[in-house]
Amino acid sequence: MIRPLDLTDRALAERLLAIQHAAYAVEAELIGFDGIPPLQEDLDGLMSSTEHWLGRYDGDVLVGAVAYEFPDQDTVDITRLIVDPAHARRGHGRALLDYLDQLEPRPVSIVSTGTANTPAVNLYKSRGYDETARIEIAPGVTVTQFSRRG
Repeated sequence: MIRPLDLTDRALAERLLAIQHAAYAVEAELIGFDGIPPLQEDLDGLMSSTEHWLGRYDGDVLVGAVAYEFPDQDTVDITRLIVDPAHARRGHGRALLDYLDQLEPRPVSIVSTGTANTPAVNLYKSRGYDETARIEIAPGVTVTQFSRRG
């Protein structure tokens, strides 16, 4: 089940933060860089997020989430896609992206991930995203930006 998340619910925000830290710790290991901002975020920072959030549940357990914004009326910017590593590789990330596509259809969708995060890169490419840029965020560490039209 996928549903909107209310980050004013402290218990929910605590679970979401735990998933976020675990998911970004995996990405940090993959890309060799632990300066990823969501990895450093605290509970107050997460609860004050202005992003829209959708959560994926396995029964009553939150196992993943996607956060997004609208930089303009034609674009959805996927700002975070996180899955609890204990629930990874079961289609939760793809299901969240599919649901977001149906809920908020826009002509353009953008997302970025660490270039060395092969599972995320492969997921976005398999969903029709094209690489638009690579940005060096630290010596030898790049983030790849992707865009999809239609």
